[in-house]
Amino acid sequence: MAHWFHRNPLKATAPVSFNFYGVAGSPAANKICNDLRTTRARLLDMFTDITCNPEVMKNATDAYFSLLQGFITSLDGTTQENKMRFIQNFKWTDTLQGNTPSAQQDAVFELVSMAFNVGLWYTKFASRLAGKENITEVEAKDVHRSLKVAAGIFKALKDVHIPRLITPAEKGRDLEPRVMDAYIIQSQAEAQEVTIARAIELKHSANIIASLAFETANFYQKADHTLNTLEPEYSSKWRKYLQLKQHFYMAYAYCYHGQTLLAGDKCGEAIRSLQEAEKCYSRAEELCKEYRQTKGPGTTAKPSEQQFFLKLGGLIRNTLDKCQRENGFIYFHKVPAEAPLLELKASYGLVEPVAFELPPLSEQCTPQVYATFDLTKGAKNDKAKPKEEEVKPVKEPDLKPQKDTGCIIS
Repeated sequence: MAHWFHRNPLKATAPVSFNFYGVAGSPAANKICNDLRTTRARLLDMFTDITCNPEVMKNATDAYFSLLQGFITSLDGTTQENKMRFIQNFKWTDTLQGNTPSAQQDAVFELVSMAFNVGLWYTKFASRLAGKENITEVEAKDVHRSLKVAAGIFKALKDVHIPRLITPAEKGRDLEPRVMDAYIIQSQAEAQEVTIARAIELKHSANIIASLAFETANFYQKADHTLNTLEPEYSSKWRKYLQLKQHFYMAYAYCYHGQTLLAGDKCGEAIRSLQEAEKCYSRAEELCKEYRQTKGPGTTAKPSEQQFFLKLGGLIRNTLDKCQRENGFIYFHKVPAEAPLLELKASYGLVEPVAFELPPLSEQCTPQVYATFDLTKGAKNDKAKPKEEEVKPVKEPDLKPQKDTGCIIS
């Protein structure tokens, strides 16, 4: 479904030549440097290639990371830091704070920044695929898996790799815990949206759908609260998206919970649940307008124009009308003043991130080749180093929305 997901921009980076001017003291060492340059450039190209798919992306990622680990993992049989880890400076921009780059002379910084972009690519691939007209079941599974893979990448970075940085992540930028948590939770929530759409199409029980919607709304609320201490200039637009999705799925939860109550002959409570669904849906509509008017980074989603969004409004109205008719003819129940407390726990369909693991170290990176890198020969050639190139913003493809058929993917 086109323009259903909010997406922050890709990180941009300065070119890296990996040309170490005599430090690489053997043909094999020079080959590692050349291959690092070419595999890095190819991976960067894949981020904006609209023909790229997860298999191609994984191959490109593994090719680069298997070599880059030769500058991170200790290869001399000791527990000391890899001598090549701090030889190269890397510059990366931020998804929230625009084109001002952060720089660290640390191969781990390169690893986590590039892997962060890989995670972003999987979310963008999922969004692009979900925007296709008449999406198939296989494609729906690809959307679902891509979002779980993205969540796994962000989680591994936060838990394992970012803590290895010598220079801590800057406050309010991509690699700090609040931002990482928001990306993890949003990816999980969006994967659960696919599950909900599937459950609705296959006409699973109202209780299962209500429970999944409630859990998904809670995910969005948690992501929003995670960002509430960031600078509003950078986070307001993103937070509006998270808030509108929270209210949208709370409306779903109350709507389907109302159906469950009606099926249990609790018509008064069902009416009150549907009234609360209407309230949440109206708030989601308001937040859609606020979101479109809020300035900030990222592509602007348009959920309120999608059939998946519009269908819920009609479903709430029709179900509420049915409950009120039944109450007037059969039940004559009093409608409670307070909305029912949702204590729903989903037993099925909850999303866990797909574990992210780095590829094995490249066979090129042997202790023998590693020994031919001589850092003492680098300093005398400093004057020969070319001027550092500026970081140019990533020009992402301008994808035209396709006709929205209201198909199963939200």
